[in-house]
Amino acid sequence: MGENVWVRSFVWLSICLVFSVAFVPSRVSAKDGSGKPTIFFYHDGRHPLIYRYEPPMQKEEYEVAIDELAGTSVEAVMFCLGDGRTVLHDTKVGELWGHHNKVWEHTIFRRAYQNAKGLIDQGHDPLRIICDRAHEKGMLVYPTLLVNQGTGERGVDMRTSLFRLNHPHLEIGAGGGLPEDFPAPHNLDFQHKEVREERLELIRETLTRYEVDGFELQMNYVPYYFRPDELDTGREILSDWIEEVYRAVKESGPERELAVRVPASLEACDAVGMDVREWIRRGVVDVVTGGNLFFPPVVDHALDLKPLVAAAHGTKTRVLGAIYAEVHSDRRMDATTEMIRAGACNYWSQGVNGLLLEQWFGFWPYQSEFYENLREIPHPDIMAPKDKSYFLLTETERQAPPRIDVGLVRPLPRRLAVDQPVKVEWPVSDDLPRWQKVGRVHQVLLRVRLTGGTETDQVTFKLNGKRLPETLLRKINHVYKMRSPRYRVFGYWYVFELDAGHWPVQGTNELEVILTHRDQDLGPPLAVRDVELDIKYLLGRNFHREDDVELGPSESANY
Repeated sequence: MGENVWVRSFVWLSICLVFSVAFVPSRVSAKDGSGKPTIFFYHDGRHPLIYRYEPPMQKEEYEVAIDELAGTSVEAVMFCLGDGRTVLHDTKVGELWGHHNKVWEHTIFRRAYQNAKGLIDQGHDPLRIICDRAHEKGMLVYPTLLVNQGTGERGVDMRTSLFRLNHPHLEIGAGGGLPEDFPAPHNLDFQHKEVREERLELIRETLTRYEVDGFELQMNYVPYYFRPDELDTGREILSDWIEEVYRAVKESGPERELAVRVPASLEACDAVGMDVREWIRRGVVDVVTGGNLFFPPVVDHALDLKPLVAAAHGTKTRVLGAIYAEVHSDRRMDATTEMIRAGACNYWSQGVNGLLLEQWFGFWPYQSEFYENLREIPHPDIMAPKDKSYFLLTETERQAPPRIDVGLVRPLPRRLAVDQPVKVEWPVSDDLPRWQKVGRVHQVLLRVRLTGGTETDQVTFKLNGKRLPETLLRKINHVYKMRSPRYRVFGYWYVFELDAGHWPVQGTNELEVILTHRDQDLGPPLAVRDVELDIKYLLGRNFHREDDVELGPSESANY
């Protein structure tokens, strides 16, 4: 009798244990079925965090970096280790941000040091806080290292390391003879073993001292590693170094992953010594994130990720698209939900395994729209019949073209001359005929802004070879404006409300602009500066939209 009781008790406890294990939530439940994260969030650890709080910073304040993402679609946080040259945690082999400064020329850099040092002195290692809190809230952590940059920014070296200051002979430009327009002479030269070992030592320490789930090399940040005349040998050196980092990651834990962030253009990568195809072939990168190098980090709806996806096809390497969150136009600083949807759907349609939400910390402090974006972005099928705004990259007055311009496609502005067509292309993921069949398409607007325009210009427009009739056109005169939301851009907007016979297609679309007449006494050139496409949907057939006129109390009572 007593033996049967023990047997029944043992069986009952075993069943309870099985069920308790089965229903313990895992840190990540990947949406692609691979068991790996698909939505990554890059947090630079500084701008919305250590810069913001008065010293001494509290542990709970530092945990906010994770708390603000809890319960969202974010599965993994790529958390930046300070400046790259120095770090903001309790390193034993690297250097703490600002540790050698006697005088601070920038107050916010001083605050970052005060907060990091204060937390460490309290026994709260900042990086350990992030790892513990992320795991507690069901997220993974991939520390991010900015692999290479110069000794200072605008001549200020408050964030750099003594290693950098004391070893100028290790810089790319140390030997002289570089082209005058070479953009990064003060970057470290990875031809030197000392350079590679210094980076590797910091990576190994992070892997061995902290409960991380992977490690990310941010190689799309000032992506210059060799002299231009040493790229042939440099590619193999860098590939071998990546393999060393990969081995260090796997030796610290076989389930841990190595992620690298690079320009989406494989040709651009190759041009600066990064043989990404070779890294994938060797099987020494688990995740490759492709993005455009552009400061400020603006949404690029035309980012071409297909070659990177093709290179990884049939291998264990997963490909992410880096989607940014800013616009920096004359009208807006941040991207709207509609703009982010357009970019995300375009990236998903190219077969990527996931998305990296790049620089989204710029939305801080986060509001409801931020969380709505996080809710939708893993689901292209949910976003498909929702409003989207597409646009082509263009230069702006606020941000001049960057000197470092690897793999960046900026099709605009383009000058117009009489009878010399200008053509631009961009991808659209929307299947408009599908949604039209069920009465969901509300409006399709194509907007083109020509700077330097006047009322006498004669211009024709073709979309995918079809001329757009003037019956669909509304012109908006902005030849002069007294003010604008951010800065002034003058010219004419040509706005077409497209009918079904002139809709954009799913896939690549081509706009052709032809100037047929321009007054000869005009000096400034006419130019295509902005191309934008808005697609608006209804929630259902004959459904109202928020911008529709609502019925008043007396009218609504009759229905």
